[in-house]
Amino acid sequence: MSAPPGAPAPVIPEGSVVFGMQLPIQSQSTIYVDGWETTAGPDELARVARQADESGFFYVAVCDHTAIPRRLAQAMGTTWYDTTATLGWLAALTTRVRLLSHVYIAALRHPLRAAKELATLDLLSAGRLIVGVGAGHVTEEFDMEGVDFTRRGVLLDEAIDGIAAALSEEFPILEGEAWPARDLGISPRPLQHPRPPIWVGGSSMAALRRAAGRGEGWLPQTPRRSDMEKLVPRLLELRRELRPGEPIAVGALAGPVHVGTPSWELPRGTVSGPAEVVAESLSGWVALGVSHIQVRFPSRSVDELCEQMAAFTETVVPVVCA
Repeated sequence: MSAPPGAPAPVIPEGSVVFGMQLPIQSQSTIYVDGWETTAGPDELARVARQADESGFFYVAVCDHTAIPRRLAQAMGTTWYDTTATLGWLAALTTRVRLLSHVYIAALRHPLRAAKELATLDLLSAGRLIVGVGAGHVTEEFDMEGVDFTRRGVLLDEAIDGIAAALSEEFPILEGEAWPARDLGISPRPLQHPRPPIWVGGSSMAALRRAAGRGEGWLPQTPRRSDMEKLVPRLLELRRELRPGEPIAVGALAGPVHVGTPSWELPRGTVSGPAEVVAESLSGWVALGVSHIQVRFPSRSVDELCEQMAAFTETVVPVVCA
């Protein structure tokens, strides 16, 4: 398998580790939503994004779902802000932090339509976009768009290739079965050259092969370190096979953390304590070969969340990166 058109240089320097976070409020799955988020809105979301920008987080991430079926509404909620609209708004509110779609369900969109949105986002954000893509899991969303859910893997492969081509060339050639196209110009052009990086989500063997062959980064979907101990070596093996000599940004979902002694009962599985304790836990991910780590901060208010974010970057990150 060859690299997608116009494969860009790594956005994370080799040997470095960076930290990102999924933004609150914009997605409210009961798996991770905190109570205060249900009555929050744009003002609080803007404040958290600006805090991430000021504190030096590498990225903020926004999820992607169009509609949630009634059968899943109790677990997933129905509040999911639109991905590209939200990232475009965030581009105007921030200056440094990168903007990640985590993950954009690319198989549901024509690659030229997707590339148009993504190129515009990259231009408006002064070249801060990271394109995170995934296969999706809600059958009804595919039914709604008239897309065969059972072919979502094949369609995602075609979508990645098509998006990469359209972000790299003004008149791309799309050769897949689902979306063949040529002699159609697409502008504006992204600011990043030759194009923004593409990070591929998922932890199945098919997702690993897709990330290794078509992506510049990997966004795993498992927070279990025992799983990652097996998945990371396999990913790197596939990378050497499919795109020899090219680095790949390896991600991790570290789960919830709390800096300091908590004054309330934290969610189960939260790593808490002094900066050194939290840093030691995160260093275990780094030892696996991970280069970007997503963290989450359980909180009772937007004030507490922002305080935790600041404390994390001021006290924990320097220890991990020492």
